[in-house]
Amino acid sequence: MSEETRRAVRPAKLLTQNSQLRALGIYNWTLPAWAGRFEDDGSSFNTCPSAGVCAKLCYARTNAYRYPIVRRRHQQNLRYVLDDLPDWEKAMTAELSHKKFRGKWIRIHDAGDFFSDDYLSAWLRIMTACPDSTFYAYTKEVPRFRRLVEPEHPWNFKWVYSLGGKYDSMLDPAYDRVADVFPSEEAIAELGWFSQLADDRLAVIGPAPVGMASNRILHLQKLQGHFRFGELQKAHDERAQERRKRRTTTAPPDAAPD
Repeated sequence: MSEETRRAVRPAKLLTQNSQLRALGIYNWTLPAWAGRFEDDGSSFNTCPSAGVCAKLCYARTNAYRYPIVRRRHQQNLRYVLDDLPDWEKAMTAELSHKKFRGKWIRIHDAGDFFSDDYLSAWLRIMTACPDSTFYAYTKEVPRFRRLVEPEHPWNFKWVYSLGGKYDSMLDPAYDRVADVFPSEEAIAELGWFSQLADDRLAVIGPAPVGMASNRILHLQKLQGHFRFGELQKAHDERAQERRKRRTTTAPPDAAPD
């Protein structure tokens, strides 16, 4: 697909509302979930480079997200960002400047994540330019946020680190706001965590640590079992560490010099 054609199919409106967020008056911006290939030219992408076990359990890779019209719209969003980030930033800032977004909350990504420094930095500039809206996000991009967000960030940006990613080991619920996916609401209460079921914004403004029940998608619930995403990731990391140890201890010694 040519650059001219790509420009022609850019979405007229960038922010949308899914059924859950619409009931709360929240707008959202989304990308394709995790990794895949563009339909137009077959090139690959990865919008969640820090995904861990969550990649296999991601609700945003199932059901309505797989409908052709939905998948195509999400890919158009990503194409716009990748092809012309400055123009996308300008368009997003202009859209958010409309009076209907005053006092509104914007969820960044119900699928995808802040996949690059440039993309995250663009969002930070947008937030600064649009102080009448409040932005929030779940993210697994822990090192990127440590560098670019935590030292200094727009006052109207709130985030929570979601467990199940490659950098879970860097997080401490005693200091970091974290969220985890549980097999049920009952499991959240049993562990003494706090559910965001009543309002998605509780993930960033309610008591922490935050729990959310897994979506009722049978094959994903079966795969998750009775474990939290964070537990599954910890077990995965421990197995990987053990494999590295075995490779180190069983590796043949370097050949001695003649």
